Amino acid sequence: MNKIIEKTILSADVVQMKVHAPLLAEERKPGQFVIVQINSDFGERIPLTIADADVKSGTITLVFQTVGKTTHNLAEMKVGDSIENLLGPLGRPTHIEKFGTIVCVGGGIGVAPLHPIAEGMKKAGNRMIIIIGARNKELLIMENRMKELADELIICTDDGSYGRKCLVTEPLKEICGRSEKPDLAVAIGPPIMMRFCAQTTLPFNVPTVVSLNTIMIDGTGMCGGCRVTVGGKTKFVCVDGPEFDGHQVDFENMIKRLGAYKNHESRAHKKCHLELAAKGIK
Repeated sequence: MNKIIEKTILSADVVQMKVHAPLLAEERKPGQFVIVQINSDFGERIPLTIADADVKSGTITLVFQTVGKTTHNLAEMKVGDSIENLLGPLGRPTHIEKFGTIVCVGGGIGVAPLHPIAEGMKKAGNRMIIIIGARNKELLIMENRMKELADELIICTDDGSYGRKCLVTEPLKEICGRSEKPDLAVAIGPPIMMRFCAQTTLPFNVPTVVSLNTIMIDGTGMCGGCRVTVGGKTKFVCVDGPEFDGHQVDFENMIKRLGAYKNHESRAHKKCHLELAAKGIK
């Protein structure tokens, strides 16, 4: 059992939890994730990236958005409650080395998994340009944490309520077009955002890494639910990824697969809201 040590509301729909998991904290590396199951009998298994870890306190930090029934139920849990099953660390760690100049692009909740990668790249001696974006100011997360790592920080909002009024691809294109273009780009966020980031960097021949967020069940490569096409070959995100060459990912196919259970998710989400309303929870 993994006890929740700390809970913070980062924005209207985003929750940060520190969970006691000393073995995970010791073994975790940037880019890896865990499979979370609240109820071991019939609970859904969901992948969440490890946003941070503290070996001294034996905790890992999970940041998630309440978009479905399970994440809403997880958000209801309080400090002192325990998560029944926490499996990990899973996935291949990020390849960290000194590349030179790296541009990291985080969209929405994608800023959370981007943080440990940016931190690792900074420690390796890279110059860090960080772009973070959200629909509006209220949905921006971890700005101060990213500011600590960035040699240059650019903030974008769709509505212009904070930072630049633009999509993250606009400053990304500007940076790639500089006389000294970046040596590597890392983009994490909604699939459509990562797709357009990869399309933006491709004409400039800037290597681009994306972290995919496919449907996942066991997280160990057995179910095949997380399969994607990369460079014309089938890959499993849970064991071959979650990071891939963004220029090789078949995003169109991936996005179609992500919509396979939309009707089921919608019904479960509606039921969840009814259950919360019955408990007097908004």
